[in-house]
Amino acid sequence: MTPSVEPEEDERPLAGLLVVDMSQFLSGPYASLRLMDLGARVIKIERPDGGDLCRRLYLSDTEIGGDSTIFHAINRSKESLALDLKDAADLEALRRLLARADVVIQNFRPGVIERLGLDYAAVRAINPRLVYGSISGYGDEGPWVKLPGQDLLAQARSGVMWLNGDEGQGPVPFGLAIADMLAGAALVQGVLAALVRRGVSGRGSHVETSLLEALVDFQFEVLTTHLNDGRRRPRRSAFRSAHAYLAAPYGVYPTKDGFLAVAMTPIPKLAGLLGIEGLEPYLADASTWFTARDEIKAIIAQHLARETSDHWLSILQPADIWCAKVLEWPELLESEGFQALDMLQLVERADGVRITTTRSPIRVDGRRPAMPDAAPRIGQHSDAIREEFGL
Repeated sequence: MTPSVEPEEDERPLAGLLVVDMSQFLSGPYASLRLMDLGARVIKIERPDGGDLCRRLYLSDTEIGGDSTIFHAINRSKESLALDLKDAADLEALRRLLARADVVIQNFRPGVIERLGLDYAAVRAINPRLVYGSISGYGDEGPWVKLPGQDLLAQARSGVMWLNGDEGQGPVPFGLAIADMLAGAALVQGVLAALVRRGVSGRGSHVETSLLEALVDFQFEVLTTHLNDGRRRPRRSAFRSAHAYLAAPYGVYPTKDGFLAVAMTPIPKLAGLLGIEGLEPYLADASTWFTARDEIKAIIAQHLARETSDHWLSILQPADIWCAKVLEWPELLESEGFQALDMLQLVERADGVRITTTRSPIRVDGRRPAMPDAAPRIGQHSDAIREEFGL
């Protein structure tokens, strides 16, 4: 009798590929997480004395199994091989593993990987088919190369902070590590393209990106406007700003019981639906929707504050107005729309660690993979990996 095949395990696009992840913190591990969700086997290289520094990067006072929740979230279902890269025998073991790998990811500070003798030229010599992925803070040239490549610092240098918040607020950082996540996502795109080319030519590649490059690309729409508009500095709305380059009513408005987001909508249509008499001076001339956006938004805000979010939605949504109630996490998690996506999973480990986290945002052939294993302990798989690969 033919044994049953688990489709979710065997039919994922990258099944059978081996990724060696030498990175830590967020950007590189995020890239290997995406590759793992797409089917690749990921072996995480960690220092025996403490492992990935992200294990101690606490977002709150919560830790699970001695590690931070963010470490668990970004390293689920990976294997951990503990190696001391200052030890010649361990370094040689890593080289032997890289000779068998399909992809390697590293985000060491510039100069470190060369000192270890694991730069692309050195690794290509032992595995010409390898796809080698590198993430840095600011690339490999220029005066910023040796500066710390950290998310908040990259945001500060990228200009992205000047797109958030109201005009009088000064720079406002994102409340998420967007540089890390975007750089990781960019690396995955490059790695997948390099794997396709390898399938045609048999040659490996060196795929590179940086936190700064990812953030510049993130701003490509508005930066293109700036570059071709006399390089005028963008002026954020002084009242409930949501986008420096978009006219009223684009923004988030307080209601009687919460907040309502309103996207691109003609002012006459909004005024007619909601009965806002104060908008009459702005109905005929669409250019005022930008030049007078603060005044217009203040009028809309005063009107929307009189009733609940659901009241306004009952008027606006049937009229196909682009709007949404602003949800906090408890309301999101309880909503039918979120639950229909089935984006959460419980991952577990043999020592009793159990953590609820997210699943891959990517569905292939209608299926979203569920990876049941929690993030590994430091060196949890070292013995098995050494035996398997003869390390």
